[in-house]
Amino acid sequence: MITAVDTSVLLDVFLPDERHGPTSKEWLVEAYDAGAIIVSHVVYAELAPAFPDREALDRALREVNVVLSPIDSDMAHDAGRRWGRYRQSGGARDRIITDFLIGAHAVAACDRFLTRDRGFFASYFPELERNG
Repeated sequence: MITAVDTSVLLDVFLPDERHGPTSKEWLVEAYDAGAIIVSHVVYAELAPAFPDREALDRALREVNVVLSPIDSDMAHDAGRRWGRYRQSGGARDRIITDFLIGAHAVAACDRFLTRDRGFFASYFPELERNG
């Protein structure tokens, strides 16, 4: 089983977050036990500000057995179409295209998706099996 992970779950563990960290760590352990853990390059970019340099970020991802998985043009197109429908339906500007790129990558590249943002992803990516 391949599990894609959202930025917030990893930040819960890396920073660490007292409230969400234990649950997020448990989710990552379960995902590792079930198979591979991946993140898109968008998640990688969102994680970058939390680390002093690239080496530290790469080391942290290796420690939790996370592998980078690229976003291809099919995924990007899917994200753009979904984001367009979101904006046309009156969706607020607090959701930006990166959220849709993460979701479209998860739909195409994984079997399961770990996120704390259940409402958004359930609404715009209902086909994702989620933990969290």
